[in-house]
Amino acid sequence: MKISRRVASLQPSLTLALTAKAKALKAEGIDVISFGSGEPDFDTPDFIKEIAIADLSAGKTKYTAAKGGPEILDSIVKALKRDYSLDFTAAQVMVSVGGKHSLYNIFQAALDPGDEVIVPSPFWLSYPEQIRAAEGEPVIVTCGPEQNFKIVPEQLEAAITPKTVAFVFNSPSNPTGTVYTKEEILALAEVLRKHPQVLVISDDLYQKLVYAPAEFHSMATLCPDLLDRFVIVNGWSKAYSMTGWRLGWLAGPEKFVKAMASLQSHATSNVTTFIQRAAAEALSREQDYIVPFVEEFDARRKLIVDGLNALPGVSCPTPEGAFYAFPDVSGVFGKTIAGKEIGGSIDFADVALEKARVSVVPGAAFGEDRCIRMSYATSRKNIAEGLARLKDLLAGAA
Repeated sequence: MKISRRVASLQPSLTLALTAKAKALKAEGIDVISFGSGEPDFDTPDFIKEIAIADLSAGKTKYTAAKGGPEILDSIVKALKRDYSLDFTAAQVMVSVGGKHSLYNIFQAALDPGDEVIVPSPFWLSYPEQIRAAEGEPVIVTCGPEQNFKIVPEQLEAAITPKTVAFVFNSPSNPTGTVYTKEEILALAEVLRKHPQVLVISDDLYQKLVYAPAEFHSMATLCPDLLDRFVIVNGWSKAYSMTGWRLGWLAGPEKFVKAMASLQSHATSNVTTFIQRAAAEALSREQDYIVPFVEEFDARRKLIVDGLNALPGVSCPTPEGAFYAFPDVSGVFGKTIAGKEIGGSIDFADVALEKARVSVVPGAAFGEDRCIRMSYATSRKNIAEGLARLKDLLAGAA
């Protein structure tokens, strides 16, 4: 059977693969501490589940419009006003099967073969693959730990060519937890103003997971003159602990949203009908019910960063958002651990899983081989135990 070149060339998600491997070991009765999955360990709040159960019981199981029903679209419009101070209409927003699907729709609607998309590295690993799936070319701009994993205006300017169609901006960042300041965003916007052909794709999935004194700032809010070429991507998965519900939303120019809705109508049609009102209520209700989630993530963040910085050969900056630590482990490269020479992040992750039964994601998957990603969306007990195991593992490095 023939497989298309664009699909055959795609790399599977390394985070999902490593999470599956860790789960397989657990199924065999092996005690594995997993820092792999980008998934909150809290349950979805009860009031959200109860609305979905009620609507399912009431027979709300038929189609809605492909881009979502009126209630859920209205909740997004109101959230944009509340959280971004922006005025959108229902015609400018849509709901997809997760933030990942929203991004897929954007790249499919925006790119022709050979079009370039600027992607700062470290990056969420699906960006380049989705761009390639749309027959575009990801232009990777390296932003290492020495610059706090942030792209600077000079790098952005240098990366833009006549083929540049879009720029992907992610703050708070997966995998680093980096949050751009207001001043840093404004400086990038100055570059983008000089290149009106460049679409700005703002991945805001971790918008509500920011730790003081850092603050979330949207380029769309700060620079409304860019709105005619700006797309916001957000969703319910992370802050609301609704990963398995598969719900994401986006907002952008009406003509562009209409094109994506047309594409979605031929791909998935609407998201599940009987979860739409529950998602609308989650987004519309006073947001104080997610504060305990953020406070617990903050406590775990401090625990994991302190523990990682106490490990030999490891240096970990303090993440300001999301729920990931992204420590630099290159201090152990060239050394031998448990009989294996460590040449990069994949070697480190393999040894950690095989010998210490600790699951981490190699930074190579995100474009930064010096680092590993560790999700602290797990209990404090697991964090402490995982750090203890890594300490014992690294004590034997030679």
